[in-house]
Amino acid sequence: MKLLIINGPNLNLLGKREPGIYGDKTFEDFFKELQSRFSEVALSYFQSNIEGALITKIQEADNDFDGVILNAGAYTHTSIGIGDAINAVVTPVVEVHISNTFGREAFRHQSYISPNAKGVILGFGLQSYELAIQSFLRK
Repeated sequence: MKLLIINGPNLNLLGKREPGIYGDKTFEDFFKELQSRFSEVALSYFQSNIEGALITKIQEADNDFDGVILNAGAYTHTSIGIGDAINAVVTPVVEVHISNTFGREAFRHQSYISPNAKGVILGFGLQSYELAIQSFLRK
């Protein structure tokens, strides 16, 4: 199984950015743990702060991966384009968030990704990514 994790804006700052919400571990360190824990899965990782780069990566992943795990960060609440890209591809996408977006500011309660995603996992910290991987492993 091949899975692609795509992280959006400011997730490159994990480990430094608001550790009370996002924790103190970098995503690169966490990704190494994921690769070790899920050694039977070919995991790839991409991060960008640029909306168009995320859309392009979703399009490129189509048919090359068995699934995409997407944390679009703040673009979740603003990007019709990312939602449209998910709708346009065959490869299933699971939306992931580290924090419980419904427990935060009201603008974070809207997702343009959720209607087109296979599922949504949020609020479990970095474990949200593990749960997303497990969702693909359980057919």
